[in-house]
Amino acid sequence: MWANYIVQPEEDGRMGVVGAGAHGGLAGLAGVKGGGRATRRTPRMSDSLEGKIKLAFFVAIVGVTLTVLGVGTEFWVELATPKTWSNNQTCQMAHYGLWKGCTRTLWVDDIDSERESCGPADLPGESNCTYFKFFTNGDNAVIFMKTTHKNLNIAAAILAMIALSMMVMGAICITMSLSKGVPFFLKPASFCFILSGLLVLLSILVFHQSVLALLASDHSIPLHHELSWSVACVGFAGAILIMGGILFLILSLPYSPWEKCLSQHNSSTT
Repeated sequence: MWANYIVQPEEDGRMGVVGAGAHGGLAGLAGVKGGGRATRRTPRMSDSLEGKIKLAFFVAIVGVTLTVLGVGTEFWVELATPKTWSNNQTCQMAHYGLWKGCTRTLWVDDIDSERESCGPADLPGESNCTYFKFFTNGDNAVIFMKTTHKNLNIAAAILAMIALSMMVMGAICITMSLSKGVPFFLKPASFCFILSGLLVLLSILVFHQSVLALLASDHSIPLHHELSWSVACVGFAGAILIMGGILFLILSLPYSPWEKCLSQHNSSTT
């Protein structure tokens, strides 16, 4: 009985059993039908779409870099006393960020004659920097007899850290989308980057409120305050992250808005 059947390879590489008789014909027909079935595969993205995703990812990486630079530095705000307040050859100013504050003593002769307050912070002078104790023992910092409001400072720092976490999640989604070759992860990445940009901008607003609360805590020493370059970095980063998230959202659509408008224009002209 076993001699009536012959094992033959099918076209797709699998082994099929072909019979010698009528039953063999039916078996061979079944083998042909089985081998002719098409395997359903997940559609992969085109090279053009992959290039656009990489370009949008580069834009988002620029935003992430600026955020890390701004969050890690202590030049969010500069507080300066009048340069003639001490009635000597030096004056004092301070600058701080989310984690650390510095007090600097500058020479009055180095300051621009048209400037009324001490500064800017990049002038040479003695510096004394300390980390805030908001996150360790919960103590407020005292700067020029003014007391910080730790709740606002902690809230600004937490918002910045959540934003960084969302950036990492968005970067993971884009990496998986490029490695797998599927655009499924573009929408989650878009959500992560847009939310991180909004959180970064919200962190700036909360920090500014903490500065205003610091200035209102005591009025014995007049201070001039201005937001510094770290805030500029974080602000630009928030805008870039939102723009990158919007680009990912557009790329996740089956047809981009401009391609749809172009196709409608072409159909109307024809």
